[in-house]
Amino acid sequence: MSDNFAQLVKQQADIVRIIGDYLKLRKSGAQNYTGLCPFHKEKTGSFSVNATHSYFYCFGCHEKGDVFTFVMKLENISFPEAVRVVATKCGIPLPKREFSSPEEAREAGIRRQLIDIHEAATQYFEAALKAPEAARAREYLTGRGVTADTIAKFRIGYAPDDFNHMREQLGKHFSDEVLRTSGLFSAKEQADGGQGQLYARFRKRITFPIANEQGKTIAFTARALDAEDEKGRPIAKYLNSPETALYSKGQVLFNLDKAKAEIRTLGFALLVEGQMDCISVYMAGIKGVLATSGTAFTEMQIRLLSRFTKRVIVNFDPDTAGTTATEKSIALLTEEDFEVKIVTLEGGLDPDRYIREQGVQQYMAALRNAKRHSDYLIDRAREQFPGRTSDAKVKALNFLLPHIRRMPNRIQRDEFAADAAQKLGIDSAILRQELKQAAAQRVESVRSHNQDPASETERVLIRALVLTEGDSARILAVDQLSQHPEWYDSLPAGALLEALVNAPVPPNPLDAAPDQQSRALLARTLQDAEDPDAATPSTQTMVEQVENALHTLEHRQFERRQRELRTLIAEADRRGDHEMLTKLTAEKLQIDRKLREH
Repeated sequence: MSDNFAQLVKQQADIVRIIGDYLKLRKSGAQNYTGLCPFHKEKTGSFSVNATHSYFYCFGCHEKGDVFTFVMKLENISFPEAVRVVATKCGIPLPKREFSSPEEAREAGIRRQLIDIHEAATQYFEAALKAPEAARAREYLTGRGVTADTIAKFRIGYAPDDFNHMREQLGKHFSDEVLRTSGLFSAKEQADGGQGQLYARFRKRITFPIANEQGKTIAFTARALDAEDEKGRPIAKYLNSPETALYSKGQVLFNLDKAKAEIRTLGFALLVEGQMDCISVYMAGIKGVLATSGTAFTEMQIRLLSRFTKRVIVNFDPDTAGTTATEKSIALLTEEDFEVKIVTLEGGLDPDRYIREQGVQQYMAALRNAKRHSDYLIDRAREQFPGRTSDAKVKALNFLLPHIRRMPNRIQRDEFAADAAQKLGIDSAILRQELKQAAAQRVESVRSHNQDPASETERVLIRALVLTEGDSARILAVDQLSQHPEWYDSLPAGALLEALVNAPVPPNPLDAAPDQQSRALLARTLQDAEDPDAATPSTQTMVEQVENALHTLEHRQFERRQRELRTLIAEADRRGDHEMLTKLTAEKLQIDRKLREH
């Protein structure tokens, strides 16, 4: 590129519009625009663009330059390539390109031809989808609710069941070197180590082009129509292009070229797992949707997305692989200070099927009700470790702590930890303190508390519940605890109390214990009651002791609900849900009054 042409492009380029294609900018003053710097991690925008003098500067990492410098750094390309990119964006005709060396000219030519051959392949597959041979492919797409408009919009095609036809057609226009480096063909290795005849990589598959940010096809993913080949061997459902000079799977987000404008406008991105989910959601009218092609986020993809938004809703499939991918994506996104919400669709459906069966309005309602990532993870912990024992709670906490640790903001870590303690029903002051310290110090586990002792309140109730059926202390305890299981649900002795409340006492009380830990607790409690050296004498009757114990449990339940309401009120306020805020505030006022009177 000549210096004169570069200067011409620079004079005509609107730096705000060009940089605005890559990241979200907001006006700050007469001629300045600010946003989050794409060259370093930051929470508040220190990246500034000056429209009058056509330069950018970051007050955080001190990167600076003109429109060409920005494009060079962000896309990792040379100065001549940056001039071409900016000129193309501005609609300025390009002059004939000059190169500093034959090698540079050759590499640039190959790269340009790789773009061209992928465009040619896209057209080849599109034409093949209309041929008689592709009837099954068209039937499959129709069955999935894919319309002609969708096929055209996403340039969906079909790879014929032929090893040689595509090579013969594209070979008329591209060299053997371009065919081999494109990733569109495979070749068997010869005995001498050389490569044999090229044959089509994609055969008897529906093809989905993968585009770069500028909308140019750079790779394909292709879905098989059959589960087995002619010899009965299983066929991979999806086959992707290999890594090439154009394509690296960990650096591309499917549909970013179409979604980026909507993502900037809405201020968030919807992340789904596969191309069909992404296509269905997009065609239903939700434009700011991206797909990861079945893999968890990579750091490069997160840096790419952060140029457009720092808020993400994740809606992966609910199967084991999808759940694992969700948890990994949450970990990476929160570490980069993204605000993350999770959608889990009813019936275990993926987005594509959910929209077809329930409709787009129901799907949009599900998006509006997306859970905070912390709430989703706490629910996952409770599902995986459902017991009431201290050991189960420690396991649940140790599942959560790596996620808590990754959060950069200490206040958010403390809030997550407190919320986890409250929802997991952790009343133990010792365990709560360890959790608080672990969150503050960003460690990944707390110690097991298998021998976490039951309180004297619990022991009083246990002793009452093993009395004979007609004893007034036992009748009182059973009556109140059966009406209020939430009073004891989160206690170390919760499982034992539940068993004793809901069944007659067996001849041997130890047989009532539901597990080994409860049995040991029951044995120690009964032993202490009979040992005058271990038990503290009481002047109260057993009925009075039970009344006091029940009063203590009720008071603690009020305190737990008070803490829970504070969290719910803050969340309702953040969402702007005024109806729920009014309801929760009224309940909190009632709880506050009961605590004062209790």
